[in-house]
Amino acid sequence: MPDPSLTDLASRVLGASVVAANDEFFAQRENLITAAPPRFDPDEFGLKGKVYDGWETRRRREPGFDWALVRLGAAGVVDHVVVDTAWFKGNYPPEVSVEAASVEGYPSADELAKATWHEIVPRSACAGHTENVYDVADDRRFTHVRLLIHPDGGVARLRVLGRVLPDPRFLDGTVDLLATENGGYVTGCSDEFYSSPANMIAPGKARHMGEGWENARRRDGGNDWVEFALAAAGVPRHVEVDTTWFVGNAPGWVTVSVRDDRAADAAWRPLLEREPVQPDTRHRFLLPDAGAATHLRLDVFPDGGLSRLRLPGELDATSAEQLRRTWLAALPEEHRERL
Repeated sequence: MPDPSLTDLASRVLGASVVAANDEFFAQRENLITAAPPRFDPDEFGLKGKVYDGWETRRRREPGFDWALVRLGAAGVVDHVVVDTAWFKGNYPPEVSVEAASVEGYPSADELAKATWHEIVPRSACAGHTENVYDVADDRRFTHVRLLIHPDGGVARLRVLGRVLPDPRFLDGTVDLLATENGGYVTGCSDEFYSSPANMIAPGKARHMGEGWENARRRDGGNDWVEFALAAAGVPRHVEVDTTWFVGNAPGWVTVSVRDDRAADAAWRPLLEREPVQPDTRHRFLLPDAGAATHLRLDVFPDGGLSRLRLPGELDATSAEQLRRTWLAALPEEHRERL
């Protein structure tokens, strides 16, 4: 199964978009990248037939295939693709394939049709009412993917799981070193009973409690925690601990620690000593003389949820150069030649 720490590069939460599809007669293409699980109401019918929470094309009567083109919310290296056919039991595609491209800027659907596309999932069998998981061996960085269904049918969700590899040209100056869209990700967590800690580093503000991290009520005298890898090594300037929407279930106190895996002694060191936090409040704490770090650990006492965690700072010179080299090396040849 896919690594739970991977990021869904095609999620609308990150700003992904379904740019085009050749057919969406029964159900809209935009449903493919909805973050929530697909829903199903057996009694819901519309003017065109059964209503599905997914993308569904009409029955094809000529040779060929149907396709949908997705601009990733964050460009990156793909590890797995999940084609979820939940609730599509007699109308799913028997086979699928996936292609990917890397382009500059924000091309239109017509411009993307002329891009160089690389097959990252060869034509493979696909089961109905199933999360079909396909490994990807390609280690290049892509900005768009194209799902091909053979010959037609319905897909509930498309998940493109991988690691964000940000464009270093946009990480100059003060940036959020933790943000998913910049390359930060969760490496460990004590508890995610109600919702994922990855929500804390998603773009924008949480619209409700479900878009934050919430753990179960702790009864053993310990505390809950989350650990993150930063987008790149950098020097934090302040930390933001946001408990917005957490009114009766915010932590009582928090601590923040960091470590630098490049140092001889890569032990955790305190960045923010134990601080009381208030419910439904955005807290900001200055971090003078923080020093460089590659990872961050948040401890909440004894438990409780947060909506967002931010770490504004600057990449250090060494990591900025390393990121630039990694980014260039991961670009497909046709993209690198255009720069």
